[in-house]
Amino acid sequence: MSWIEALVLGIIQGLTEFLPVSSSGHLIIGGEIFGLSGEENLTFAIVVHAGTVLSTIVVLWPEVSTLFKGFFSFKWNKETQFVAKILLSMIPVCIVGLFFKDYVEALFGNGLLLVGCMLLITAALLAFSYYAKPRLKEEIGYKDAFLIGLVQACAVLPGLSRSGSTIAAGLLLGNKRELVAKFSFLMVIIPILGEAFLDMLKGGFSAEASGIPAVSLVVGFLAAFVSGALACKWMIKLVSKGKLIYFAYYCMFAGLCAVIYSLI
Repeated sequence: MSWIEALVLGIIQGLTEFLPVSSSGHLIIGGEIFGLSGEENLTFAIVVHAGTVLSTIVVLWPEVSTLFKGFFSFKWNKETQFVAKILLSMIPVCIVGLFFKDYVEALFGNGLLLVGCMLLITAALLAFSYYAKPRLKEEIGYKDAFLIGLVQACAVLPGLSRSGSTIAAGLLLGNKRELVAKFSFLMVIIPILGEAFLDMLKGGFSAEASGIPAVSLVVGFLAAFVSGALACKWMIKLVSKGKLIYFAYYCMFAGLCAVIYSLI
């Protein structure tokens, strides 16, 4: 992998991790275009995912630091309750990641046809959340947090956007736009790091075996971090303005292209 390919794929990862268009699906599409092998693609995916996690922490640092201070005051305050909701939302994806991820990948695979179908489902979810007008709630409840977590667990399928599906679920449940966007981004930090750690334990991460030059990994990491930070800020503004319908159109177009290309 050249540094230019790493730059392009890193930017794709950083943008699509936060924009509701599926980062895993676009990395698979990018891997197909650049002809990357499975191990090479997996190693690079772990590196760029680490970059986007770091960008999330940097962009949402005021919220993260406030939650830490409130949580470690060891009082049942609103910060501790918010952390509890995030932990509750992580239960489904942790169960799927620990016990069923390999089974799901073996059952469904990760080819372009699956990616295309899941992008179409993402488009439908975004469209439903745009046109639905539920009664707004003042805060995300524990039940809603768990339901959003269930949706995140389903997003292990490549092409089903994690941010798109969780934000759409939160909006359909009647939660405020900016709040559900920040909740969606915060709830994924530990699962992404956990998935990368499990892949490394299973031997999924090996820079030497993948044959990717160190400079390409560094370029990919930095590209994912910078583009991820920009996309995170942009996405929060877009969600607060209720303009997710445009991403529904994009996911529909990209999904149809992926399905048609896979069948040719």
